[in-house]
Amino acid sequence: MKKGEKRKQELLQIAYRLFVTKGYENTSIEDILEEAGIAKGTYYYYFESKEQTLEEVIGMMIDKETEAARDIVKANIPVPQKIVGIVASIQPSQEEKLIEGELLKPENVLMHNKIKKKLVEKVVPILSEVAEEGVREGIFNCDNIPERVKIMLVVSNELFDEETFTERDIEVFIDMTEKLLGAESGTMSFIRQLIG
Repeated sequence: MKKGEKRKQELLQIAYRLFVTKGYENTSIEDILEEAGIAKGTYYYYFESKEQTLEEVIGMMIDKETEAARDIVKANIPVPQKIVGIVASIQPSQEEKLIEGELLKPENVLMHNKIKKKLVEKVVPILSEVAEEGVREGIFNCDNIPERVKIMLVVSNELFDEETFTERDIEVFIDMTEKLLGAESGTMSFIRQLIG
């Protein structure tokens, strides 16, 4: 990694830590400068604004979640559990909820949509790989796999991110996932215990 890129990564780590501990709204550019021990000009060399810093911090979080999803692909567990594990791995950690909460504000809707799109772009190929493994093993029976897992991913993100889902929502999600992937009824029922 080049020196400039290394410095940028250090600044992103500092911003991440401050956003998580203080919250995005309560963290100023001056807080980042003070923590990093740099001048304002250096900060603006790497980032146009605090919003861009947030976007890149979230990109860093997505990269970390994507890496965790890739580890699940290699795990020696049944394919249906890999699918659920991958979807679960892309959820922000408890301390990252402060950052995620910032995205849900109306003024950040464009950034939120960009980030969701980026997450889908990175995770759909990983989920597709596992779904194809399921087809080869006879667990799933479907075509158009990237489109199917994309729908499953988008629905699960919308449903479970807000944490306002009901028992019936879980039942329908399990049923939808099984039908979407062409799995026998009951194949994905273990999701109920994971969520509960």
